[in-house]
Amino acid sequence: MTGRRTLLAAMALALCAAALTYVFTYRANEVALRAQLDQTLILTARAVETEIARFGSLPGIAAEDARIRAVIAAPGYTANVDEANRYLAKIGTYSGASLLFLMNENGVTLAASNYETDLSLVGRNFNFRPYFKAAMQGQNGRYYAIGTTTGEPGYFLSTPVTVGSARGVLVVKVDLTPLQSTWLSAGLATAIIDQDGVAFLSGAPEWLYRPTLGLSPERLARIRDARTYNGVELVDAEAILIGPDRARSANGPMLIRAHPLTDDGWTLMAGSLIAPVTTTSILSALGAALLTFLATGLAKIANQRRQLVALRLRQNALLETRVAERTRDLAHEVQARRQTEAELRAAQEGLIHSEKMAALGRMSAAIVHEISQPLAAMEATLAAAELALPAGDTSKPDKTQNRIATVRGLVRRMQRTTKHLKSFSRKEQGELSLIDIAQTVENAIELTAPRAKTAGIAPQFTLPDPPLYIRAGAIRMEQVLVNLLLNAFDAVDGQTDPQITISATSDGTKTTLTVTDTGAGIDPADLPRVTEPFFSTKITGEGLGLGLSISQAIVQEFGGQIDITSRSGQGTTVTVTLPSPQPIGPA
Repeated sequence: MTGRRTLLAAMALALCAAALTYVFTYRANEVALRAQLDQTLILTARAVETEIARFGSLPGIAAEDARIRAVIAAPGYTANVDEANRYLAKIGTYSGASLLFLMNENGVTLAASNYETDLSLVGRNFNFRPYFKAAMQGQNGRYYAIGTTTGEPGYFLSTPVTVGSARGVLVVKVDLTPLQSTWLSAGLATAIIDQDGVAFLSGAPEWLYRPTLGLSPERLARIRDARTYNGVELVDAEAILIGPDRARSANGPMLIRAHPLTDDGWTLMAGSLIAPVTTTSILSALGAALLTFLATGLAKIANQRRQLVALRLRQNALLETRVAERTRDLAHEVQARRQTEAELRAAQEGLIHSEKMAALGRMSAAIVHEISQPLAAMEATLAAAELALPAGDTSKPDKTQNRIATVRGLVRRMQRTTKHLKSFSRKEQGELSLIDIAQTVENAIELTAPRAKTAGIAPQFTLPDPPLYIRAGAIRMEQVLVNLLLNAFDAVDGQTDPQITISATSDGTKTTLTVTDTGAGIDPADLPRVTEPFFSTKITGEGLGLGLSISQAIVQEFGGQIDITSRSGQGTTVTVTLPSPQPIGPA
């Protein structure tokens, strides 16, 4: 059973190899045949164009002769006509042209090189020819056709002749059949196709005066009116092409290649039989099938030997496989343990951070408790000292009273600050109310006035018009602005032309408060961490790094957020965004 399967597999492989070899060989031979035909087209086109170019200037040169121009000027003068006939005959003998003839503006032949023959063109009218119509329009005409008088095909070249008001046409007929004879003797299946798709010169006799494709009624009518192929019936002529690049011939299908020729819309076509390509491909396919069959047999023998060797090595391979599997399992276990250790370290760091935050909350509460009572006592003592001042209008008591009032204000400010220090350790649900942003900003600027005086800069704030309101705690909002202003003062310290600007805007749904400085900016690596507790970039060690963290917590409690943008060396912009209070409609 196994041997039968092997035989069937070998036969299937041989058939596949034969099919593939046939396809590739056929394509390769076809490509080579196309290249050969293209080369033939190039050489043949050069020969045709050279033959035509030999006579290209002859009509114009002959038309300039005085004898020709004399006939056009005085067509009824017999002596001039005789001179012109002899001149055209002599030119035809020397140049090798088939015919030269001169027509008047009505298409009647006045003089011809064959005037002495029975097929003389003198007196015949050819105004239906396209080359005559082109010359009468002042152009050089070119047309291939079968002569209506001589019955011989030729290439007609025409040029206009003008003498005063008289006009005429000089025509040269060139015989291209020597090219066709050359193709026939060389066995070249070559043809020239005119602009209507009809083969008028061909090395394959069965192609001559046959269309490449079927002719439309319009083309047939045009050919009939111009008498292009006089005496040839094209209506029932069988088409040459049987496909895009295939043509029929007496010996079987041919591969066809085409090349544009001259400015008359002609096409040069060359073909070669497909049969040799098919035969070569079939022989190659048979050889490939035989080689594949033999190779399959040798492969079967080699495979049996490999199976014997593999049988001896199977146990070792199985052992190695188990060792490799165990090694992979151990590697996975090691990787899992490493990942678990990393997760434990991350959890431990998170617990440490949480503990630090809890300790900070307890510490802030203790600070508030320890400082609140001394501050209250200081405020009471200063109030008593202010009451104990003697009455009078002298300047000394007034100065003392002002100083005491200033100190009492600072003490009350410390009391307000310590009171809200607890917001860092827990969310304080204080009562919120509508506050005027402008008043809050002015209070914060007043609280930071000593620091502004030290820095030598006054923050610039433009009052919004109309006034803007937000729902927040007035004291805590002042605390946020004070923190932002103090950071801005630190940022511009030592800068040239320092500036701090504050602006407030609203789009109806949210209100934005912006503090911008022209300081040194924040390093991009530090920007994500500036709101973390105890993070500070101040080299002197001033501050605990809690200002932005506390401000962030306060603003979030009001339902807003803080965004910080900064570029090193170009300053920092802190944007506080809060919901705009919705107006209360009529009840």
